[in-house]
Amino acid sequence: MAGGGSGGKTDMERIGIFSEVGYTTIGDKYPKVHASSLPFNEAAYKGKHMLPGGSKTRSALQAGYFDNQFKRIMEKEAYTDPIKLRRQHRLKEGKKNIGKAFLPNNGEKLPCGLGNHYGTFSGTIGAFSPVSRPRKPYTAPGRNFTTNPAKKGTGYGYVNVILGKYHEHAVEAYDRAKEARWKEQQAHKGTLKGGPFKLNLHPQTYFDYNPYRSDRGLGPAKKGSGKLPAVKPFKPSSPPKKIGGSKAGTFDPYPSHSNDPYVIKQKKAATTNKDGKLFHPSQGMKSRPTDSIMSQNVMKSVHRDNYKSIRSVMAY
Repeated sequence: MAGGGSGGKTDMERIGIFSEVGYTTIGDKYPKVHASSLPFNEAAYKGKHMLPGGSKTRSALQAGYFDNQFKRIMEKEAYTDPIKLRRQHRLKEGKKNIGKAFLPNNGEKLPCGLGNHYGTFSGTIGAFSPVSRPRKPYTAPGRNFTTNPAKKGTGYGYVNVILGKYHEHAVEAYDRAKEARWKEQQAHKGTLKGGPFKLNLHPQTYFDYNPYRSDRGLGPAKKGSGKLPAVKPFKPSSPPKKIGGSKAGTFDPYPSHSNDPYVIKQKKAATTNKDGKLFHPSQGMKSRPTDSIMSQNVMKSVHRDNYKSIRSVMAY
């Protein structure tokens, strides 16, 4: 009943076995220290070692350097004037010149305006001369065609706004077609004899168009009294009442409650055994986590001595 404790579940109820296996070891005979956790050189951290004096910070003293005395790069050197040395070197190099010193030519000439050839190699170019060539005297062209300005309007209802001649107006009766039809209708009526034939048996609708129409005549109109009934002023009702414990805001009165006797249900006694303990049915079959066959063979066959040379862990 390991793992049950006080009020907890038993190992049988949790994983389906009598006792759960411990998690600290599986009962193997190999040592618990892994080869990777062993030191590489055990003698390196045992015994006496070289102890330095500690790091020193750099300062104006010689304590932070390897040498005991500061050594200069140049010691007891003579004073030299660099300007004097450059001047002497220039005079020495000037003695190597043959003849007089080289003098450069004058500087380039700058133009003094647009169209000026001063300072150029070729000088003035005649093709660029602004003098005009002799030409024939200018003859003015003839006068262009002149027309009247365009007249405004679309052409409909306006006279003399088109290029061609306007059509001459011919007098024509405006209602000539209407008058011709009227004369033809009068001639047709003159040939008829009697009035138009009317048939009284044409189909009619089942219902009349006027639902208030009646074959009976109306009776004499009733003469009412000239006095109008007294009109009472409108009085709005009271504001609605909220539904409370008295049900005052409902249309119907609150119904009377039937006096049904309240019967207290008796609790059933729990089923116990002879010792007075509750009966708990046994739990069903439960599965437990198991390792695969391959994993079990690896744990049994592979160890730190043969893990590099082993080739198979399954027996065929």
